[in-house]
Amino acid sequence: MKKTFFALLFLNGFLLFAQTNDEKIIKEIYKSALTNSKCYSWLDYLSNNIGSRLSGSASAEKAVYYTKAELETLGFDRVFLQEVMVPKWVRGEKEVAYILDNKIKTNIPVCALGGSIATSKNGLTAQVIEVKSIQELESLGDKIKGKIVFFNRPMQPDNVETFVSYGGCVDQRYAGAKEASKFGAVATIVRSMNMRLDDFPHTGNQSYGDIPKSQYIPTAAISTNAAELLSKSLKNNPNLKFYLKQSCQQMDDVLSYNVVGELKGSEHPDKIMVVGGHLDSWDLADGSHDDGAGVVQSMEVVNIFKNMGYKPKNTLRVVLFMNEENGLRGGKKYAELSKSNNENHIFALESDSGGFSPRGFSFECDAAKLNKISSWKYLFEPFLIHSFTIGHSGADIEPIASKNIIKAGLRPDSQRYFDHHHAANDTFDAVNKRELELGAATMASLLYLIDQYGIE
Repeated sequence: MKKTFFALLFLNGFLLFAQTNDEKIIKEIYKSALTNSKCYSWLDYLSNNIGSRLSGSASAEKAVYYTKAELETLGFDRVFLQEVMVPKWVRGEKEVAYILDNKIKTNIPVCALGGSIATSKNGLTAQVIEVKSIQELESLGDKIKGKIVFFNRPMQPDNVETFVSYGGCVDQRYAGAKEASKFGAVATIVRSMNMRLDDFPHTGNQSYGDIPKSQYIPTAAISTNAAELLSKSLKNNPNLKFYLKQSCQQMDDVLSYNVVGELKGSEHPDKIMVVGGHLDSWDLADGSHDDGAGVVQSMEVVNIFKNMGYKPKNTLRVVLFMNEENGLRGGKKYAELSKSNNENHIFALESDSGGFSPRGFSFECDAAKLNKISSWKYLFEPFLIHSFTIGHSGADIEPIASKNIIKAGLRPDSQRYFDHHHAANDTFDAVNKRELELGAATMASLLYLIDQYGIE
């Protein structure tokens, strides 16, 4: 009986010591991030010296070599590049669009969607037919022929989680041109994926799927204010016309790279933890939130560990993926090489939701594993991190297929994210230094706990 009592006393004491020590270390992680970080200066250079980083562009290549050089200063065991062939789409000269209503011409903020074809050199003019969904499009059938289809389904405003609203309407951007082409449309325009009303058109990838190239039609996004105006104008004059001119072009694939920094685990070098974001961005701005923030936060995780003198037990890789925006080639290539090398990934964490204040994580795992992770919640609550849920982790880490891997996505406050997403105002000045650093600390804290205790 006494042996049992003392064993329980020892165990309770050990657990209390571990909890106290974890609290101390995580507090130190946040202190390091808020007082001695490099992530904001890295983002400054990436955004303001290099700029937009669309896959296949010269600036994307500059970003590869800049981040590789910076990773080499952090004490990795090795820093290397993974070759990946990526699509090269070029926007060309600035797009032009206007409403032509009884000879009154009203200019409209517009941008081509990624992967779109160009109009003719003189542009195109046609009547407009407004729809709220692909299903409504299909119900109109022959009425669409020869017209520009205007997809005008807003992001649903009553979802607090704005990514749910984005997911609820992005199909019209991604597949709208493909579906409208089947009914003889000459072009499509789509309301920007944006929660607010403003004059910024938001680009994003679209796909023609498997339709013949002869059926490709131009497709573009207009700002939310422009969408409101066009919808109102169509109610007053259903016969008005819309003019669109764009000169984008799809080029041959080009060689690019994922950037990888690796710290070998001190105890379990065969077990790999990944943390990363995507290095490419759209071409309308410098991509500070999407996803410059995720790139530099992932780099900062290792800077924090270096400053603290913490050596991970498991191998830690920082992976800066190329081509998330219009092909996901980098994520797929990383997963392909991992599979061919029989690598054992136990954890992957991605930051690709902006550099706003962190609120928690979404996990791809079963309920039992989430329960274990949630037992660490009390360690994060002093830093206002409270949300641990089942959900999507990240597009780049999604293809990794190790047997027992858990995947997670950093979840910042999302209320302002889609004001900037894929638009010309996704710039360095929109990122708050302290919020960026808090996100990096939150990522480092979770990685520390996974590294210490695992999820078995």
